[in-house]
Amino acid sequence: MTGVDIWTTQFSIPQAQKETVLLPRLIDLVEHHREYCPPYARFLRAINWRGKAFALEDIPYFPVGLFKTHELRSISKKDVFRVLTSSGTTGQQVSRIALDKGAAALQIRALSASMNRVLGSQRLPMLIIDAPGVVKQTASFSARTAGVLGMMTFGRFHSFALNDDMSLNNAEVTSFFERFGSTPFLIFGFTFMVWAYFFEQIKKFGIDMSSGILIHSGGWKKLQDKAVDNATFKSSLRQSLGIERIYNFYGMVEQIGSVFLEGNDGYLHAPNFSEVIVRDPKTWQICAAGTTGVIQVLSVLPRSYPGHSLLTEDIGYWLPEVADAPWTGKRLVVLGRAPRAELRGCSDVHAAER
Repeated sequence: MTGVDIWTTQFSIPQAQKETVLLPRLIDLVEHHREYCPPYARFLRAINWRGKAFALEDIPYFPVGLFKTHELRSISKKDVFRVLTSSGTTGQQVSRIALDKGAAALQIRALSASMNRVLGSQRLPMLIIDAPGVVKQTASFSARTAGVLGMMTFGRFHSFALNDDMSLNNAEVTSFFERFGSTPFLIFGFTFMVWAYFFEQIKKFGIDMSSGILIHSGGWKKLQDKAVDNATFKSSLRQSLGIERIYNFYGMVEQIGSVFLEGNDGYLHAPNFSEVIVRDPKTWQICAAGTTGVIQVLSVLPRSYPGHSLLTEDIGYWLPEVADAPWTGKRLVVLGRAPRAELRGCSDVHAAER
């Protein structure tokens, strides 16, 4: 069972088999980070970890907030190739995630493997719902920058739809659709920015975007304040712009590999190398299907830092695998941030700063 190739077509390993495949790899990662990350070793001692895990739910879960207060890496300083930082409004602490060259390459491979299920292998003309300045950071990558740069690998003829003040770049957008509007093209942006800075401006022009594929993520808090949920977001863009292929994804800078992608069924799914567990916030026991709790995400990819099993600050619920469905595994619904959790969505942060 452990010989199953996790890089095969994503969202394709049945749930029971997947749990068997991931368990020994996650146990190995616990021991790896215990040996090479002293703060993580102290954490295991504090929770009295006995080194026994008979199921995924037994893998120790590390609070994601600790990445804001501690330096957590399992590589030497000289091997740090790139540092990713989480989003944060002014004055907030941010997570700093250290990657070596291997981890950085693995992050790209993981994103590509997941996105290929909805984009295919051909690079498409790409409209980015952001300003060009977002990709000019060099010393460290914010979550927003990393997200844009990561998705840019799936496109070509990149065009940025916004000016630096977040106003619509009419000339750039018009030129893009004149050139590529009748052929398949990719649109990427963070959810709130797509809605507030693009959709609410572009819908009045009556442009047919039915050839497009929209990938978006994050930023739901501000949309919830506007009474815009995922269903409203999709239906509005379909009716006004003609976009039928719209895919949300859920992920975080603190765990490379955990890109939970929305399938055609409207639910989020974990790729072959990741998994999700939902826990009761009072007892920390496993929640039954359909019961709301705190989301725990697991991934066999993080080796440069202890991000393999994280207790997030998000709430949601899971539903069982559907037999013979195109995508296997649990189905996840993310409802939002846990009470008192910091504002963290990439596009929510931009909204909060304005």
